[in-house]
Amino acid sequence: MSQDVLKKKPGPLGAWNAIPLWQKIMIGLVLGLIVGLVFGKSAGVIKPIGTAFISGIKMLIVPLVFVSLVTGVTSMRDPAKMGRVGIKTIGLYLLTTAAAITIGLVLGTVMAPGAGVSMEAAKAVAPKAPPSLVSTLVGLIPTNPIAAMSNGNVLQVIVFAILFGLAINMSGKAGEKVRDAFESLAEVIYKLTGIVIWFAPFGVFALMAWTAGTYGLDLLLPLAMVILAVYLGCVLHAFLVYGGALWAAGINPLRFFKGIAEAAAVAFTTTSSSGTLPVTMSCAQKNIGVSQGVSGFVLPLGATINMDGTALYQGVCALFVAQVFGVQLSPGDYVTIILTATLASIGTAGVPGAGLIMLSLVLSSVGLPLEGVAIIAGIDRVLDMARTSLNVIGDGMVATLVAKSEGELDMAVFNSGRDAVGELEA
Repeated sequence: MSQDVLKKKPGPLGAWNAIPLWQKIMIGLVLGLIVGLVFGKSAGVIKPIGTAFISGIKMLIVPLVFVSLVTGVTSMRDPAKMGRVGIKTIGLYLLTTAAAITIGLVLGTVMAPGAGVSMEAAKAVAPKAPPSLVSTLVGLIPTNPIAAMSNGNVLQVIVFAILFGLAINMSGKAGEKVRDAFESLAEVIYKLTGIVIWFAPFGVFALMAWTAGTYGLDLLLPLAMVILAVYLGCVLHAFLVYGGALWAAGINPLRFFKGIAEAAAVAFTTTSSSGTLPVTMSCAQKNIGVSQGVSGFVLPLGATINMDGTALYQGVCALFVAQVFGVQLSPGDYVTIILTATLASIGTAGVPGAGLIMLSLVLSSVGLPLEGVAIIAGIDRVLDMARTSLNVIGDGMVATLVAKSEGELDMAVFNSGRDAVGELEA
């Protein structure tokens, strides 16, 4: 009887829970933008709400990556299948990254965002040196897995989780109890994820208000062409590359975008693919219908190495810097930028501030002044919002294509349009 009463008179909380999560997040984002522009820097007083939300999702990153990867690997007991899924995943990530940097270069050439920009912003900076390929490869192996988890070194956690999952499969009967324990632990972690995600609209509101209040229009307008080029590029890449690939695979792109919208909105405000991972996994499994095994393997990997949005940003910014400093780039320079940005997307994976580090590497590869990084740094947060959203959408797209190719995409879930936290709210 009490349940019937609740259905007839849901109350404010019930009415709020009835709204799909992606709509609640968009409401929080728009209201936060308005509050930030109206109240300016004083809107930063509510930033602790957003900080608390970020802390909540950061709390989930390491256990979620580790547990989901272990269960993802153990669900692929056939080594051939795991190798096949791995090759498809990395191949798709590299192809979409190359396409993204190409779109960025085209937009940078056509829109010429560097024309008329004052050189007063170009003050000398000492950009952080990008890690070498050798040090990156050697650093993949953790000398202390517990320390890697404690320090949040996601790449090392990924490597240890994959090896641990393989060891469970190779242990035969002795590893079955461990496998069952991890599957149960994964369900608990996913439920905890749902609890944290419920607070996403409030965290997004606070973060957006702080961002808009801190940066305002004074900083954004002088470099509006750079911002417009990056945002336009992200939209084009999402609909042309991702949408085209999904359509070619017989998957409705619009349904996919609706299913991944919650993760994209969270990524827009948190500017962290790894931080958005709990939401991305929830969307992939409950909205899109990607199997737990595929999503548990593909998405943590993508959150670390897939940087389509960052690569596109490199193309726009490289042309911007060249135009500001009056440097003419040759066709060979364009090819160098594409190759460097594509490979650097893996080489700088997991490094804080990877966008600016990658930009320094790309500029160095074609002899462009590194002082250009200082100009971009002022609006990097605003650009980071768009490119992180694209990164997350790309992660979901690759997981969807891989799941479809492996027969592990539940089309009934995909077509139902469920809310990622529907189970929690029910």
